[in-house]
Amino acid sequence: MRLAGGMQWFSAYEVVGDTGRRTVPVADIASLGERAALLHARITALRAPWVLGERTLRFDQPLVAGILNITPDSFSDGGRHVDDPAAAADAGMAMLAAGAALVDLGGESTRPGATTVWEGDEIARTRPVIERLAAAGALVSIDTRKAAVMDAALSAGARIVNDVSALLWDEGALALVAARQCPVVLMHSPDPHKGGHGRVSYRDVVGEVFAWLEARIAAVEAAGVPRARIMVDPGIGFGKSLADNLALINGLAAFHGLGCPIMLGASRKRMIGALSNEAAVDARLGGSLALALKGADLGAQILRVHDVPETVQALHVWRGLRDRALAG
Repeated sequence: MRLAGGMQWFSAYEVVGDTGRRTVPVADIASLGERAALLHARITALRAPWVLGERTLRFDQPLVAGILNITPDSFSDGGRHVDDPAAAADAGMAMLAAGAALVDLGGESTRPGATTVWEGDEIARTRPVIERLAAAGALVSIDTRKAAVMDAALSAGARIVNDVSALLWDEGALALVAARQCPVVLMHSPDPHKGGHGRVSYRDVVGEVFAWLEARIAAVEAAGVPRARIMVDPGIGFGKSLADNLALINGLAAFHGLGCPIMLGASRKRMIGALSNEAAVDARLGGSLALALKGADLGAQILRVHDVPETVQALHVWRGLRDRALAG
């Protein structure tokens, strides 16, 4: 069977239960009951494309979202584009020229300990850049927790909302997204109301994050946003230990059971430094590429990255290997 209708194939499931783990061929999945049949249907279904004005995002192969921060304090590129909308827009267009499918633009850092930005300042940082990018035909997502910023960004030409709090931080965010009928990315964090970095102890991080996202999707659907317009992000680095992050990435394929496209945002994150002699943020390209390719192998549809040209090149080679393997 195809994994989410994409380029990856599988022939069996690992089933985890009270009696341990066992392998079940896909042909026998119906014997496990209605819940297993529902998950199987979601895991194998092709994700509907997002038609966004003149642009369309298809999810049958991995795509790259370029990270563009208009902040003074983001952990990786803070301060690079503050107070210069033209230069920031040029940087976004360079990402698209290098092969990114969209630009994910934010005006507030979500690193641990970051100061909350007043929504007016966040709008002032992001709106002029979005207007320039949209006028040039770019596809833009707005990375924010605030309904007012979402509204201003969508009015300026952004097409997608990417919220690290899964529409929980701002009481008006869910209604705004439902009213505007835009696609939304829901990210898991253990304390979305407080910023996303509270640490909890997981017994089964994959299962618990899956259950949290499944409940959140149901709530967002009930508010009027179709599942076909929802993407999920397991929230690598948000309130999770190194072991938790590694388990989530290794278990990423399970999240196809939510029936939504998956975004993986692991670029330059702390876990890479932890695994590579505390490499500095700007020396984590190798680790970022390794995580991106792992995500592609497990069917992630969107890879959110800082290093667009390098990631796009790595995916071109990955795609060539997959094409040859399928042809052979």
